[in-house]
Amino acid sequence: MITGVRRLVTQWTTVVPVLAVVLLVFTWGRSLPGPVVGVVSLVLAASVLSAVHHAEVVAHRVGEPFGSLVLAIAVTVIEVALIVTLMVDGGEKAETLARDTVFAAVMITCNGIVGVSLLSASFRHRVAVFQSEGTGGALATVATLATLCLVLPTFTKTKPGPEFSTSQLIFAATAAIVLYGIFVMNQTVRHRDYFLPVTKQGKVIDADDHAHVPTTRIALTSLGLLGLALVGVVGLAKGVSPTIESGVEAAGMPHTVVGVIIALLVLLPETIAALRAARRDRVQTSLNLALGSAMASIGLTIPAVAVASFWLSGPLVLGLGSTEIVLLVLTMIVGTLTVVPGRATQLQGGVHLVVFAAYVELAVTP
Repeated sequence: MITGVRRLVTQWTTVVPVLAVVLLVFTWGRSLPGPVVGVVSLVLAASVLSAVHHAEVVAHRVGEPFGSLVLAIAVTVIEVALIVTLMVDGGEKAETLARDTVFAAVMITCNGIVGVSLLSASFRHRVAVFQSEGTGGALATVATLATLCLVLPTFTKTKPGPEFSTSQLIFAATAAIVLYGIFVMNQTVRHRDYFLPVTKQGKVIDADDHAHVPTTRIALTSLGLLGLALVGVVGLAKGVSPTIESGVEAAGMPHTVVGVIIALLVLLPETIAALRAARRDRVQTSLNLALGSAMASIGLTIPAVAVASFWLSGPLVLGLGSTEIVLLVLTMIVGTLTVVPGRATQLQGGVHLVVFAAYVELAVTP
């Protein structure tokens, strides 16, 4: 009996992703009653924890910064699939869906995940230490992508409203892919050492010694289960979104809040992984996850929806409003001041979290 329980506990990370996908098959496209929503929510939460576990296994096998890149790209690819699927459903809400989701991802990663990671690391180790060279380059890329894809459409004049013309949209999508590709090349090949964790004395940590390195077979199995878990997270989140939407409307809040909630669910695996890394004094890994996810969200989502927009009816609204632009500018200024020293305390973590709280407050009560 005790042996069976132990075996179940050790294998739950294998069972949950499969269970999530099976549950997704039976619930996809259906109206879910209250009890089923409760079950789906429990499996969704377990899938998030399972995704984090398998992401850490893969990351430990391939090392940094490849491990952070795997989770960031995996989550973003499925996020793109979710956005395009919802856009196909049509309606006026689909016009701003890509913009709202990408902006929510940027604010969650650059303020929420960064703030929590810095606060946790500085409380536990007094000072959070990271490499300003790599982190600064990542932040500069995020700022450029966000400005090109989310700010400029508000000010262009070729088309009325916060939209790109066809040529402008093609340019923005191409620039996003090129910049993201250059960053990945620098992160993983030419300047990989800029994205590795460091000690307080500035020594690069090129190996993670907190556990034995998993075998290739185990890493490949975890990679497959990570994909299943992420599919389950995003798919089940979409399944419970009508319930969330009804609750948001009943509370009298704007529809953009639904996008914020869904983005929080989708990015939860990265948040937990970043927090765990920060608690082990691997703040660089946390920042790789946060900024890499923001970059991937823009660099992959905008080109994908740009291609999809040629087959979808209705405009593609990408331009942010004045409130969102102010928050984005504040985020980049605060992020720059945080990154430049290469060291952060509780103050920097608190500042980022306050900016994130302001975003949530203004999303709820614009």
